[in-house]
Amino acid sequence: MANPADKPDPNLSTHNLEPEDEEREELEDINGDGEEEEEYEGEDDDNSLASKPQTREDAAATRSRAESLFRRMGAAPVPVRVHDVIVNGNEKTKDHVIEAEVGVVRQATTLQELIKASKIANYNLEALDIFDSVKITLDRGPPELPGTTNVVINVVETESPLTAQLGAVTKAEARSSVLEGSLKYKNIFGYGDIWDGSLAYGCDNSAEVGLGMYLPRFRGRPTPFTSRVYLSTQDWLKFSSYKERTLGLSLGLVSSKYHDLAYTIAWRNLIDPSQMASRSIRRQLGHNLVSALKYTFRVDQRNSSFRPTRGYSFISTSQIGGLAPDSRTLRFLRQEMDLRYAVPLGYYRAALNFGVSGGITFPWGSGYKSRASYVPERFFLGGNISPVCSLGGPSALWGFKTRGLGPNEPRREVQDDQSGDTYERDFVGGDVAVTAFADLSFDFPLKWFRDRGIHGHVFACTGNMAELSENKYRNFTAPKFLETFRSSVGAGIVVPTSLFRMELNYCHILKKQEHDRAKSGFFLTFSTSS
Repeated sequence: MANPADKPDPNLSTHNLEPEDEEREELEDINGDGEEEEEYEGEDDDNSLASKPQTREDAAATRSRAESLFRRMGAAPVPVRVHDVIVNGNEKTKDHVIEAEVGVVRQATTLQELIKASKIANYNLEALDIFDSVKITLDRGPPELPGTTNVVINVVETESPLTAQLGAVTKAEARSSVLEGSLKYKNIFGYGDIWDGSLAYGCDNSAEVGLGMYLPRFRGRPTPFTSRVYLSTQDWLKFSSYKERTLGLSLGLVSSKYHDLAYTIAWRNLIDPSQMASRSIRRQLGHNLVSALKYTFRVDQRNSSFRPTRGYSFISTSQIGGLAPDSRTLRFLRQEMDLRYAVPLGYYRAALNFGVSGGITFPWGSGYKSRASYVPERFFLGGNISPVCSLGGPSALWGFKTRGLGPNEPRREVQDDQSGDTYERDFVGGDVAVTAFADLSFDFPLKWFRDRGIHGHVFACTGNMAELSENKYRNFTAPKFLETFRSSVGAGIVVPTSLFRMELNYCHILKKQEHDRAKSGFFLTFSTSS
């Protein structure tokens, strides 16, 4: 299912004319190929714009008119008015669903603008993920209305509305790969609706079952509406002595190219079956209600999410929890920001990527200064996931294990475990976190590697976090925070694929603190874009 945020801006205008050759390509690209040329001539009523010549003479005449049209388009805007939008082939899909996605074509006042708008409309329809093919042609309007055109949309509804997917992903906040499977049924009621069920299971005993629904246009809303019911379990016993179980409902209220607004209500339970939790963890065990509103602003102008060589990206996430009168509702504020920039260097496709991210969370309400922030809402750093891919906030640091640094407390007791799977301390997370990285990527001289996208990189990263709640902000000072930063450097080989980024790196730890879980050595990691 396509992300609505990836749709092009429907307000795109074409007041500046492009060269004749580019206009010719755009006319040909409306239908997705360059074999059929489309024409528009307001003064000629012999053939429609989308008609195909049947004889050599007709073909020559059509080509002559098309070349004349291209010359006119290269010289000045060609006025045109959309008379009607005609939809064909939608036996199940409602007309208004399609028309809502192609409304941009009605705003066009010139042929150049109409070509651009038709390409956007074509993309919007394909993004619905309910059609096997979409074809938009421009036909002549009524003879009594010169200078008009009809936009003809031919769609082929998918023959297999039921689809299944299976894959494995690795996330920055997880300590192992997660196997995910989903089953989707598309367009059941003809509103472009997509219903799905999903199941995810991780090697660390984490699991999630979910049922979701997606509507591109709900009661005339300009943005899609999504909803999801989920039941999840996260096992953090090894790192922080607790398991997290959540039953929740998530509603996507607004979803556009740059903005997302979602509301989540969930019943969350923290348990400690090991009976080893530290004092801070024990105080937060039990049930709580999460009622939170989350707003995300996102801009990503990079040319790739796996190997950016130019462009920038910025994401800001603001969250407020406690939007319910229940006394067990968690009241917290959380803000995250992430900025990335890629600069091409001009040789061997080399590029310098650097980024900085930060976040802060804090409880609110009566007596908030002396209250502890909720552990699942705190920040945890570590995990050998590439920061180049994990856009969203402070999380990954090369060379440090998952939840392997930051504030920690001794556990109640320590089991006699020689395998190294049991630790003496719980990592309890931080209320403020900052990370930064620099990554220099470059092609290898051998053509075999370049053809397959295999390249090398050298990198450096640093990060730190601290506690602020429970009046600990009084002891927070900038010099002390800077002195305790962790850092690492390294180099490696990157093998990008269409689904993930595989890296074989050697990482050297430059600086760590007592009780941090980090070591120098070789690491094989798999990262997905976020």
